[in-house]
Amino acid sequence: MSDAPEDLDAWVTALAESLGLPADRHPVGLLLDLTRDAAHGVVRPAGPLTTYLVGLAVAQGMTVEDAVARTRATIDEWKADESRPT
Repeated sequence: MSDAPEDLDAWVTALAESLGLPADRHPVGLLLDLTRDAAHGVVRPAGPLTTYLVGLAVAQGMTVEDAVARTRATIDEWKADESRPT
């Protein structure tokens, strides 16, 4: 297994094609950054689940940029909520 960026790009292309999606319209860096923000700002397992929910929002018509912006705002609110039990 490799961590090389070209391997990730090849995987995204292969998976997109397998799922019947266009292979060239996936903001990998943006989604990886968001996954990291959720994992570090909420709890680690929130990372992939957050990205999945963003994908559902995009599938329902929201732009990926808007979904990511709303998600980042929600992460910031989550971190700032001092009434939430820790």
